[in-house]
Amino acid sequence: MKVSVMIPQGASGLAFAHRAKRLCLICGLFGLLAPSGLLADWRAAQEASVLNGVQAVLMCNGLFTSGRSLTQVYDQELKYLSPPRFRSALGDANGGPYRVDQANRSVIVGTDNPEQQVAAVYQPGFGCIVLAPGELPTAEVVAELPVYPAIESERLASATVAAGGLEARDVSAEFDAAALAAAADWVFDRPFEEQVTVSLLVTYQGQVVLERYAPGFDSTTRTRTWSTAKGLAAILIGMLVDEGALVLDEPLAADWLPALNESQQDPRRRITLRHALTMSTGLEPVDNNRQEYKSGSGLAYWAGDSSSVGARARGLVRDPGTYWDYENYDTLLAVNAMKQAIGKEVEYWRFPAQRLLNKLGMDRTVLSVDRQGDFILSSQVYTSARDLAKIGQLLLNDGVWAGERLLSSEWIAFMRSPANIPNNPRGQYGGQWWLVPKDRDDVPRDAFSAAGSRGQFLIVVPSKDLVIVRRGLDFGRRPMSQWDLTREILKAWSAS
Repeated sequence: MKVSVMIPQGASGLAFAHRAKRLCLICGLFGLLAPSGLLADWRAAQEASVLNGVQAVLMCNGLFTSGRSLTQVYDQELKYLSPPRFRSALGDANGGPYRVDQANRSVIVGTDNPEQQVAAVYQPGFGCIVLAPGELPTAEVVAELPVYPAIESERLASATVAAGGLEARDVSAEFDAAALAAAADWVFDRPFEEQVTVSLLVTYQGQVVLERYAPGFDSTTRTRTWSTAKGLAAILIGMLVDEGALVLDEPLAADWLPALNESQQDPRRRITLRHALTMSTGLEPVDNNRQEYKSGSGLAYWAGDSSSVGARARGLVRDPGTYWDYENYDTLLAVNAMKQAIGKEVEYWRFPAQRLLNKLGMDRTVLSVDRQGDFILSSQVYTSARDLAKIGQLLLNDGVWAGERLLSSEWIAFMRSPANIPNNPRGQYGGQWWLVPKDRDDVPRDAFSAAGSRGQFLIVVPSKDLVIVRRGLDFGRRPMSQWDLTREILKAWSAS
C-alpha cells in the first residue's frame, strides 16, 4: 500500500507538518502504516526553511536596520550560523544562495531551493519583517505588510542619559579610572574568540563614565537585543498594569487555540499575567530540547508564522505557577495581552514610542513585528548601547524621568523580585528580569539584569548607582556571564 501526502507550502504548510507529525506518531502507536519517510522529510524541510529565515532576518536587519556592510554582516552577525550547529549553505559576502535587493531593501535566502527560500523585507519603523517560506517580496506582498504609523505629536527628549532629571556633576573622583579602563580591557580582550564585545557603556549617578566600541561600531549602531527585549516588554506591560488596563493576577484575556466548545472548560483560563511574565504558565514547552531553530517560536522569528497564534496554541501540561520553564512564547503571550488591552492596532503600534521610547530619547530603538503586525518583544528589538542605558537609568530613578513618573515603584519591585516558583533556578528569575543567583556573593544582591543571546546585557545596580550595558556578537558555547562582568566593573569602585 502506497500513500501519497501533499504538504502545502508557507506558514500553513508548517502548521500542517505539525499535524502530520502527530498523525504519524499515532499511526506508530497503533501499528498502522505511516507514509514512508514523511516524518523525516517534513522535519528536514521545515528546519531548512527556518535556518534560511534566520540568515534572511539577520542579513536584512544587519544591512538596513543596523547600516552594516555585507562583509561586516558575514564576519560578525552571521558568525554563529557556521556548521556544525547550522547546516544551511551560507555563502559569503561575494555571493551564495541568496539575493540582496538594495533598492527595495529585502533579502532572499535559499534561492537554490524555491520551496525553502525565505525573504525578509525592511519596513521603516519596524525593521525587517520575515515572510513565509516560498513567498517572494513582490510589490503586492509588501503592500500587505504592517506600516509603522507616523507619530508627529511627540518630540524626542534629550539624547543624553542625564535627561532623567539628575544634575550633571563631576563624579570622576569617586572611582578609579585606571581600574575602570582595566575592566573594559577585560570585557573586550577575551581569552576565547567566541566572546565578541562590540560596545560597553557604564553610567554612574546618571553620568557616562565609560563608553567604548569595537571597530565598525559606534554610539548610533543598532544591534539585536535578543532576549534583552523581554525586559523592555515587562516595562511596557507594567505601564498598562499601573493604569488598570491589565491586572497581574487575573486570568489572561486570551482566545486560546484550538477553541473549545462552550460546554468544555479550558484549563488554560487559569493562566494569569503573572504566570506569563514569570515563565510559569504550565503550557507545553516548545523551545527547549534544542528545538528552537526547528519549531516553536522559531517559526514566528524566522519563518513568517504568527507569534500570537503560536503563543496561544499550546496545551496545558502542568498547573500554572508550579514550574519555571524559560519559553519565548510565554513572553509573547503577555505581549498578546498588552495588545488586547490597548485595542486598536495602530494605537498598539504607537504605544511603545509614545509612552516610553520618545520620552527617554531612545531614537535608535526599533521594535519589530511579525507579518501579522504583532510585536516580537521576546527578542526582535534593535537598539544602541546608549538607548539601553536610558532604560537602566529609568529604573535607577525608580520609574521617574525628567520629573514625570513613567512606571510605578511597585512594578519595578515585581520585576526584580524572585518568582515564587519551586524550581526557579537559584532564585535568579523575576518578572522577565534576571537576578543575582543565591550562591553568588561577589556582586551586590540588589543587582538585576535583562539578558539575551550572544552576550546582550543591561545591568542595573541600585546600591552602587550603576548601569552597565554590554552588547556582543558572541558565538559558540562559552557565553560571558553578566555577573562576572558586573564584578569586574565594580573593581573600579572598590579600588578608589
